[in-house]
Amino acid sequence: MKFLPKNISGWEWLYPGMGVKRWLLLLVLGVTCIGLGFAYLLVNIYRQQPLPAFFYYLTLQFISRLARAALFGGLGLAAVIIAVVQLSRSLLAPFLRPGQEVAKAVYQYRQRGRGPKVVAIGGGTGLSTLLRGLKEYTSNITAIVTVADDGGSSGRLRRELGVLPPGDFRNCIAALADAESLTTQLFQYRFSQGNGLDGHSFGNLFIAAMADVTGSFERAILESSRVLAVQGRILPSTLDNVTLCADLRGEDEAAGALSRVEGESSITAAELPIERVFLQPDRVRAYPGAIRAILEADLIVAGPGSLFSKYLSNSLCTNNLYSNQCNNSLLQHYTGWNSISGYPDR
Repeated sequence: MKFLPKNISGWEWLYPGMGVKRWLLLLVLGVTCIGLGFAYLLVNIYRQQPLPAFFYYLTLQFISRLARAALFGGLGLAAVIIAVVQLSRSLLAPFLRPGQEVAKAVYQYRQRGRGPKVVAIGGGTGLSTLLRGLKEYTSNITAIVTVADDGGSSGRLRRELGVLPPGDFRNCIAALADAESLTTQLFQYRFSQGNGLDGHSFGNLFIAAMADVTGSFERAILESSRVLAVQGRILPSTLDNVTLCADLRGEDEAAGALSRVEGESSITAAELPIERVFLQPDRVRAYPGAIRAILEADLIVAGPGSLFSKYLSNSLCTNNLYSNQCNNSLLQHYTGWNSISGYPDR
């Protein structure tokens, strides 16, 4: 994976991968053709009728033809380069952050667009931290996010408004955002007081409101991503309203008794060895876009974080045949086994 240069200066527009040289060459050829056409016209006029005396000085005929060609050619080339640079700055100015160089922005955009297709699966702060690093090398990122979160602000909005939990999606949007840092901070802002607002983050409320405005949670994530100029895509593992459940071993393992808990936050808080995890309802439809992203990926990454509540909650969305095949191979890659049990959720 190619690293981006920290400083691009001088001949930055000719740097490999910019995608500019061919069009610059075409522009120079076009200007040259126009110049030749104008020169032939002047020669024809000059031969048919005498020109005023000041044309002698205007066309620098008092110096050699070779010197005139070099002088006019150099001035024309300099004018073309200055015009291209200033035109690009004028056109791209509305899309650049203050102080950002045009050439560096174009180079980074080109290089990231050629990067590998990476799918990151998970949730929580682990996934968002991973995405912050990945976006430096590729913009072909797809984050597949768990929808089993039921704690904190996300859990409250889920219970009160019936939306999918927005918290992990908010973190991923902020991690992949290319917007102003102040806008990202606003999206992550959490209210510390206020009746009904205490504990909620602005981004969660924004996504919930967008879901109501657009009529669907997936459209809300798409539009929220556009607001913050997100690099890549953020997809849910499923659009179904699911609950993560677990069978836990008791402290007396010899008795063999299992206790069942429901809800991701309850599983994490239990701190008991996990026998198995499953979703309710048991038949969950995997999100088609997530399946396509996995099948087309060059690299699939299981985000750092809780194996049971963040990663396996995504892998349990196996209603689709392709999803079954992908999740089985991913689970073996992640753990080395077809199943895993006997450990608390960390």
